[in-house]
Amino acid sequence: RTYAQYATTLAARAVTIDTAAIPLETAAAMLIQGLTAHTLVTRAYAVGPGDWVLVQAGAGGTGRLVVQLCKQLGAHVIATVSTEDKADVARRAGADHVIRYTEEPVPEAVQRIVGDGVHVVFDGVGAATFDGSLAALRREGTMVSFGNASGAVPPVRLFALTPKNLRLLRPALFSYLVTDAEYQRHLSAVVELVRDGRLDVQVFRAYPLEDAAQAHADLQARKTTGKLLLRIE
Repeated sequence: RTYAQYATTLAARAVTIDTAAIPLETAAAMLIQGLTAHTLVTRAYAVGPGDWVLVQAGAGGTGRLVVQLCKQLGAHVIATVSTEDKADVARRAGADHVIRYTEEPVPEAVQRIVGDGVHVVFDGVGAATFDGSLAALRREGTMVSFGNASGAVPPVRLFALTPKNLRLLRPALFSYLVTDAEYQRHLSAVVELVRDGRLDVQVFRAYPLEDAAQAHADLQARKTTGKLLLRIE
């Protein structure tokens, strides 16, 4: 990966933003994570009214957006976080229940909240949370593993899915946005949600380009609660 002042893209994938309606920093922050969150809750698993949803790292950049979208779709949302400050972030995003995974095991906490387990888990953490996410699911639940913040998930034993007939999905954003029509459909939805104030995109900090290494260090140390930007003066 690298950073640059200019980049090329296909004209059909370019985005025009009205900065009077959406500030430039918000526009820069919303696309990848906004599109990821929107495809997760509509394509990876179509969240609906009454669903119980577990969002691992619910105060993170993508997790916080997933929480908001799930609530708008009528779901009951449980978010996991590491600190009380992040718990407040998740609650403000709309989480009905917040689990401090540093204080209690997530599967046991989920069972206390909803005895049968959740319908779906959205897990962007990876190796550290994968087994707990599976354990938190109800019979015929769906595990959506979409990120590796704590490292890649080790090879999966398929028979671990058998006792509860679980579904396991490892989606990639741009495999949902293959055609221009797919891209524009999800993009239009995200822009409309942000413009109308129904999707709040949080910018944690805009770092000067020369501080890119610090931005990576803060992200890896889980010190952040929203999107990190690099500013080119």
